[in-house]
Amino acid sequence: MSDETVALSPTSWVQDQTKKILETGTTEGIKVLGAPIVLLTLRGAKTGALRYTPVMRVEHEGRYAVVASKGGAAEHPTWYHNIKAHPEFALQDKTVKKTYAAREVEGEERAEWWERAVAAFPSYAGYQTKTERQIPVFVLEPQDNA
Repeated sequence: MSDETVALSPTSWVQDQTKKILETGTTEGIKVLGAPIVLLTLRGAKTGALRYTPVMRVEHEGRYAVVASKGGAAEHPTWYHNIKAHPEFALQDKTVKKTYAAREVEGEERAEWWERAVAAFPSYAGYQTKTERQIPVFVLEPQDNA
């Protein structure tokens, strides 16, 4: 990964957030709708290119959840497919960057992480009411080689 260029989001406000993180070396102080974020470095499912993806910070005992809400849209965000295709990637929280492996969770485990996600970012509850799909939740486990 070290020699590869990482692409910024085509969305200008996301680009601005990502640039600020890269310039300052931390996600601290970067918020979306008042809530803190973390920065993922994902590999594109189709292109294989690396992409920066800021998401809401949902952390519990060293593990993280990422919620594929897309604001309650009918379809999953593009990055959902990137994680499904390449589930091991870097996550930066403040100044700490580690490798994590993601797995989509269901049932009781999903319910537990969904509750944590809504506590961290209450808008998720409203997003779920706007869509017929069950919003996917991934749990990220730290990898030993991180």
